[in-house]
Amino acid sequence: MRLSTRGRYAVMAMVEMAAREGRAEGCIGGRPVTLNEIAAAQHLSVAYLEQLFGRLRRAGLVASARGPGGGYRLARPAAEIPISAVVEAADEPIVATRCEEGGPGCLAGERCVTHDLWAELGDQIRLFLGGLSLADVVEGKVSGRARPPAGREAARPARA
Repeated sequence: MRLSTRGRYAVMAMVEMAAREGRAEGCIGGRPVTLNEIAAAQHLSVAYLEQLFGRLRRAGLVASARGPGGGYRLARPAAEIPISAVVEAADEPIVATRCEEGGPGCLAGERCVTHDLWAELGDQIRLFLGGLSLADVVEGKVSGRARPPAGREAARPARA
């Protein structure tokens, strides 16, 4: 499974805004951040960011300010914005199956034998991203967060 460019760019842009908030360079309580500033800092296309920020604004994750000195601010503190909300706002479904909701199934109209495996993986990804905020990413609190299921040791590759 792979997260699309749209989801990754949305997270990158929002983390950039959260980082600026932490450095008092804009966002909540400061001046709005322009898409040009975000694009330059993250090496992203301004035109692409314009599309993404329309979605992020409609999802209530950012607020826009028009006119001279305008731009975007986080709509709430970075610690209150889960990464999953950013990915979902970018219209990026977090799924690992090829089945469509309400569709006929993944294999000739039937559920394939691995359907539950991939559906559970999608659930785990959503849980992981839902448990991380923009602030966690900015503060470097991501590594070591993945955990094996309760009662199981982490799988270790066999050594030859």
